[in-house]
Amino acid sequence: MRIAMIGAGYVGLVSGACFADFGHDVVCVDKDEGKVAALKAGRSPIYEPGLSELVAANQRAGRLSFTGDISEGIRGAQAVFICVGTPTLPGDGGADMRSVYQAAREIGEAIEGFVVVVNKSTSPIGACDEIQRILAECAPRDSFAVACNPEFLREGAAIDDFKQPDRVVIGVEDDASRRVMREIYQPLERNGSPIVYTTRRTAELIKYAANVFLAMKVTFINEMADLCEKVGGDVMDVAHGVGLDKRIGRRFLNPGPGFGGSCFPKDTLALTKLAIDARSPMRLVETLVDVNDKRKVAMAGKIVRACGGSVKGKRIAVLGLTYKPNTDDMRDAPSLVIVPLLQQAGATIVAFDPEGAKQAARLLPGVEFASGPYACLEGADALVVVTEWDAFRALDLARVKAALRDPVVVDLRNIYPQGAMRAMGFKYQGIGRGA
Repeated sequence: MRIAMIGAGYVGLVSGACFADFGHDVVCVDKDEGKVAALKAGRSPIYEPGLSELVAANQRAGRLSFTGDISEGIRGAQAVFICVGTPTLPGDGGADMRSVYQAAREIGEAIEGFVVVVNKSTSPIGACDEIQRILAECAPRDSFAVACNPEFLREGAAIDDFKQPDRVVIGVEDDASRRVMREIYQPLERNGSPIVYTTRRTAELIKYAANVFLAMKVTFINEMADLCEKVGGDVMDVAHGVGLDKRIGRRFLNPGPGFGGSCFPKDTLALTKLAIDARSPMRLVETLVDVNDKRKVAMAGKIVRACGGSVKGKRIAVLGLTYKPNTDDMRDAPSLVIVPLLQQAGATIVAFDPEGAKQAARLLPGVEFASGPYACLEGADALVVVTEWDAFRALDLARVKAALRDPVVVDLRNIYPQGAMRAMGFKYQGIGRGA
């Protein structure tokens, strides 16, 4: 089947490469001429494990191509996926749908034969209805159908998530859309992956409900970590004991400096806005947004206290800047709040991130970027772990201690064993480890 992906960003590029690997003929369309040129030359604009290799292999096989011309891209396609960004609108927290609706308009103007237009961008409830209305202004009503197919990709594990999904959610309102979508996902269906067919609006709701529920688990364990510090418990044991309950599960019960990334922050805000507009407010979601924002600020205070109550004139080494490991994504990363607050308090920040330094340099002025973790630590008054890259777990702790001027370690991801660190003479502070 010929498939067009409108938008060659994270979702469009990963999905397009995986569809091509299933054997479909895929073309990714993007208005960014530089991005298209880089992709044609075999350079991926984003860091995602295995993605560059997957893109290159399918380009060589002739199943994956790139263009900046939407008419060329959708010519002969039986399905066109909209995969453009829906960032948070300033002020009200709703999703900015301008790119989605512009894509729908351009698709409608370029339609030559029957095509299923699939919205894969995270969108408010009813977005597919609006896409259908826009298409109908530009093309005959019998020349298209509209479906919803939300993505559930974890950055850093996106290819595995696409090829071995927990589920595929497909919202359709007609038999033609269902037939096309079933053919597209037939390789996954044959492998036993659950395919959930529902209405378009329900599919849109499933996307928001899933992300917000996971964000709630993160926020819950973070508040439990605060309580553990007050009463002398260990949040890691709490998370393990709670997570063994099959009704709850262990995933997303990892305490830290607050959630970030492309999904959780904007989706919690968008669902809050949707609920308010529908006069069905979701107080739990409103609260978790507030708790998460305040947590990032609180982590800066935790670091200051660990440094004796002041960081003025001190050199702080920060390991990890991206919102999570195995990505170069800096969107809503806790470091974007923590680092400026430490700078405002008088600290000099030196940082290292295996993949995110280029992105971070544009967002964190005044930060010195080191070439490696040990260079970052040399002569620092404290080490702060913000992102749990595996490379940081493997550091030689004796060498870490020797590099630091004062062996203060504030571990915001609990990657080091508290007892062993303190036995080595580190002034160690983890998250939620009051015992």
